[in-house]
Parts: sequence; structure tokens; C-alpha cells
Amino acid sequence: MPLILQQGLQQASPGWLRSSSSVVRKQQEFCVPLLLLPVFTTHPHPWTCLRAFKRSAQEEHIVKVENQQTSGGELEYRGSVPHGVEKVRLDAWLAGQLARISRARVQSSIRQGLILVNGEPVNKVSYMVKEGDQVDCQLSLQQPMDAKPENIPLDIEYEDKHLLVINKPAHMVVHPGPGHSEGTLVNALLHHCGLPAMRYARAALQDPPHKSEELDDDSDDDETPGSIVAMWSGPAPVIRPGIVHRLDKGTSGLLVVAKDEHTHEHLCDQFKARTVRRSYVSLTCGLPTLMSGRVEVPIGRDPRDRKRMAAIMNVKGGPRARSAASRFRVLEVIAEGGSALVEWRLETGRTHQIRVHAQHLGYPILGDETYGGTPGAALARLLPRASPSNQGVLRQLVTGLQRPCLHALTLGFTHPWTQEEHNFTCAPPQDFEDTWRTLRQLG
Repeated sequence: MPLILQQGLQQASPGWLRSSSSVVRKQQEFCVPLLLLPVFTTHPHPWTCLRAFKRSAQEEHIVKVENQQTSGGELEYRGSVPHGVEKVRLDAWLAGQLARISRARVQSSIRQGLILVNGEPVNKVSYMVKEGDQVDCQLSLQQPMDAKPENIPLDIEYEDKHLLVINKPAHMVVHPGPGHSEGTLVNALLHHCGLPAMRYARAALQDPPHKSEELDDDSDDDETPGSIVAMWSGPAPVIRPGIVHRLDKGTSGLLVVAKDEHTHEHLCDQFKARTVRRSYVSLTCGLPTLMSGRVEVPIGRDPRDRKRMAAIMNVKGGPRARSAASRFRVLEVIAEGGSALVEWRLETGRTHQIRVHAQHLGYPILGDETYGGTPGAALARLLPRASPSNQGVLRQLVTGLQRPCLHALTLGFTHPWTQEEHNFTCAPPQDFEDTWRTLRQLG
């Protein structure tokens, strides 16, 4: 860790970064295939889980549909319930119109507020539509993705035959998805563990569980991602990458990956039970009003932009949101109060949770343009507190940020096999440290 940042953090919170005896230092051991499973005999091709709903000829001639698929793998649908159709469940009717989408996937999309009826979001799968109702939706087709081994260096904090703890760099996506077919953590893991190329598809027959980026799937949590069924490029067994939790593309820091089914299951259970110990550090736009506190506001998909999440109060008929709670503590006031170094601890693990809660508090993460941390917002807090001679430096610093200033600093869990407590600390990367140091000096 750069000495200046280490000293600053220790001054702000004595002993906060002090290594304990349970911290496991870097070590390289051997690698085994990730979660080797038997071949699925009932579904030789994993993407067959996207069941096709065939409409009868009688249905075909009465349905009025405008249907198109965009190049990005999104299915945009607009249709009206035809004449002569009495009240029918929305999920059943819509599944009948979408030949490549399962009813369970339609239900999941309804719960997330992605389906509009007569221009208003509906979040009840049992909502009854009737003749003349206009239905609009936009769904990801989640087509199979090819993942090839790539020789991408990994910063491995710890490794044994059951799991790895990785320091994920900023700008790396965790797993392949639309627009991210290469350069992901999964690609790097395939190479690291000596595995061949694979093809996989996310199971679509379930409501996405509790679970990461510019949203590259329809999950709403960073934890315990939905099942990923995958197939070797040759006639070999089926595998599942053991991704237990995720970090956003722009977030750096610690991530644990399972190598076997037992490890994956037990780590997921620890995340669900909230016994995993995690903390993050961020730089904010402005200084929070309270030096420490707890924010508990539900998070769901933004009904105006499905690629964003939003703080949403659950109201009847409104978009679906899940409970979310975060604790924060100001470690250091910097730039004369124009920014702050803030520690975050999660009680839940919703997608973009810290970023959404920071915006909700009115002090978004510096550099997070998706959630209010724009250059304009940052400079509005910084420039009035800066001397004229420093304003040019501030402008250059803020406009040059390439990602949210957010880092997963610590990670602790019980090893599923040895039952030992493991705790890891990983310093923020150079770009974070440089930004923090510059703001500190200007203050």
C-alpha cells in the first residue's frame, strides 16, 4: 500500500487497516476445475432452458403484435390484447406472445417493473389484462455466450484447492455478457485453471435470485448469482464457474471464487446469512451531513431506465424493490469538505447498493456519472473551497476520472472446508490513491 494512503487511513481510523493474525498472505498453490458436474442428460444443450412457447394457429390470427429484436440481444415487444379476449393473467398472455422467452422469465420481468400496461409499470404477475390493453416490454434474450481462456494476469491474494481470493482491477467485468465477450474474470479464470473454452447460458426458468455492472443481466443482487450452466467446447463434462458474488465493472477490490460445489454452496450460504465481513472505501462528492450512520432504503430497477437501479419506496402498483441497508462512516474530511473518504459496510448486497445509497444521501461517489457523481456535481462542491490557483488542477483531476472511486477493501469469511476464519485487506489501486492524495494536498 502506498505509504501516504496507509498513513492517512490509519490517522482517520486507528488500527482500521492493521493486519490481524488471521489475514492470509498471498500464496500460489494448485488449481482444479471449477465446480465439475455430471453431464446433463435431460438438457444436452443448456440454452434449451429457454423454452419456446408455440402459439396455435387460432391464437396466431387474432394477436396483434409488433415485435423486434435489437442487435444488442434485447427483445422489444409491443402488443395489444385482441378483441374477444376476456380477462387473462398478464404473465400467461405475454408468455404466449414471446416464442423465445419462458413464462418464469416473464414473471421475473414483471416483478422488476419492466412490463408496462397502458403505459404504467405493473409488478404483479397475476395482474389481469383485458381486450384493448396495450402491453410494452424490453427483455434480454440472454443468448448463449462463448467464454474462451485468456491469458489475463490475476492479482491473487490467496489460493488453495477449494477457492481463490482475487483483487479485481477496475474496468474488468466479472463474467461474459452482451458487449463483454472477452477480457472478463471468467475468461481469466479459465486460463488460470487450465480449462478449455466453454459455452454457457444463464438459467432462465427461475426468478433471478438474490444477486452485479452496467446491468449485464436481470439480477438485482451482487450476491449468489443465478445458475450458469455451461458446456465444454469438446465432448466433456459440464462446468459452472463458481462466482459467489460480484463487483461492478468500475469497482476494484476483493472477490472470492469457489472451485468446487461444496465451497460454492457454503460461501453462498454465508452471504445469505450476512456473516461475510466486507468493507468498502469511497471518495464522495461533498461531505456527508453525519459522520456515521445507517441508510435503509429499498433498491429496485429504475422504471425510467432499466440499466440503472434506484432508491424506491415500495408502494402498491409501483416498481418492485428489495430491502437494502448500508452503514457508513466518514474516515477523513478532505478538500476543505468538498469531498470525504468514507467507509461502507453492507448489511445486504443489492446491485449498485453503495452507489445508489450514496446518491440517495445526496453525496454521490466521485466519478460515478451513472448515479450523480458527475464532474459538474463534484466541481460544484470542490471549486468554492479551492483557491484560484488550484482550480485548474481540480478541473483536470475531476474530468479525468475514468470510474467511480469505490474499492472493496476488506473481505472475511469462514473457510467451508477447514472452518478457519480468513480475513483479507487489499489497498486501493493507484488511481484511487492518486485522486485521494491530490484532493488532500489541495485541501
